[in-house]
Amino acid sequence: MKPISNAAVLARFGYAISDPTRAQILMELAQAPSYPASLADKLGVSRQSISNHLSCLRDCGLAVAVAEGRRSRYELAHPALSHALNDLLGVVLQVEPGHHANGAGGRPV
Repeated sequence: MKPISNAAVLARFGYAISDPTRAQILMELAQAPSYPASLADKLGVSRQSISNHLSCLRDCGLAVAVAEGRRSRYELAHPALSHALNDLLGVVLQVEPGHHANGAGGRPV
């Protein structure tokens, strides 16, 4: 496996958490490993959607699937990710009134 730069790692992480559903999945996995069906039920999204998001998180290197017979349990790829996610939640962002996270016309932060 070819190592990637720190900037590429951060870019993958940023992409992964840029979607609210993926961010929720990561926070769930930070609490405990889980199964796709359980995540879909808990987050109120379709199993197909969860499957797509879990695939993205695997491709970004943030989650891994652990085979258990015919089922797969998902967990964070590294224990330090749980700590990192909780640290990010502790950061309070100072945002200008009227500023939009994704530029003009986006949803306000």
